[in-house]
Amino acid sequence: MALLSKDQITAADDRAFEDVDVPEWGGTVRVLGMSGTERNAYQSSLVVIGTNGKPQRVNLTDQLAKLVGKCLVGEDFERLFTDKEVAALGRKNGAVLDRLADVAKRLSGLDEKAVEDAAGNSGAARSGASTTD
Repeated sequence: MALLSKDQITAADDRAFEDVDVPEWGGTVRVLGMSGTERNAYQSSLVVIGTNGKPQRVNLTDQLAKLVGKCLVGEDFERLFTDKEVAALGRKNGAVLDRLADVAKRLSGLDEKAVEDAAGNSGAARSGASTTD
C-alpha cells in the first residue's frame, strides 16, 4: 500500500457520526465526533490554570453539556448549540446528556485518561523510537 500524501490526508473525510434516538426529547439527534482541534479546546475548557501558569484543578461545571454541545449537529453537520448556549443544554435530563456524552466520547476518541492528561494528573507518557526530526 502506498503512503498517503499531505493532500490525501487533509482531503479524507474521517469524522464519524451517529444518529441517536432520544425518546425523552421525542426524536433523533446526530452526534459528530470532534476534530482534534475541537477536542483539545474541549479538554482545555475543563482545566483551570493558576496564576503560576500551571493547572490547578479540573472544572467539571457543565462538562456533559459542553461535550454534547460541541458534538450535536443538524443534517448539514453544523453545530446546533454554540459554546454560549451550553447552559441551556445543561438544564436537560442528565441521563440523556450522559448517554449522548458516551457516544460523543467514543466518536471523538475521549476517555477518562484524556481528561486526566489535560489536567496534568497522569504520569509521564512513555516515549518510543522516532524516525522523524
